[in-house]
Amino acid sequence: MSAARKKETPRHTEIRNAKAGRDYFIEERYECGIALRGTEVKSIRAGKAQINDAFGRFEKGELWLHNTYIEEYSFGNIWNHDARRIRKLLLHKHQVRKIAQEIQVAGRAFVPLRMYFKEGLVKVEMAVCSGKKLFDKRDDLKRKAEMREVEKIWKRRR
Repeated sequence: MSAARKKETPRHTEIRNAKAGRDYFIEERYECGIALRGTEVKSIRAGKAQINDAFGRFEKGELWLHNTYIEEYSFGNIWNHDARRIRKLLLHKHQVRKIAQEIQVAGRAFVPLRMYFKEGLVKVEMAVCSGKKLFDKRDDLKRKAEMREVEKIWKRRR
């Protein structure tokens, strides 16, 4: 007698920001909640979101996520969400104060690294970052090329 197997459907549980590591030095990471509507959650669960151009901004004592694209839910009705609306980030007050100080005083950027599900809730991993210059990016590329060469050598030795 065989047990029924679960259907394995590929779910997009994580949306990544590909530009973050290339354009910024990531200094401090935060796990933030985000205020969403039901149709937005369904679109994220389907993998129809993009955070490559998104950024966080401190306004009116709160943190807001700007320029995030969450596609309209295809089975939604007339009360479907706006794809590029500004969304509120949910953090503790002491964290908001610390991040606001970093952004305003030190001139750093608040950038999303990834958006994922944690126990049924959508979380956004945000980071306080400082921008890279062109020569920093070149150094990173050089370092990656050297690491690839080392990996090739180690592969041949095995």
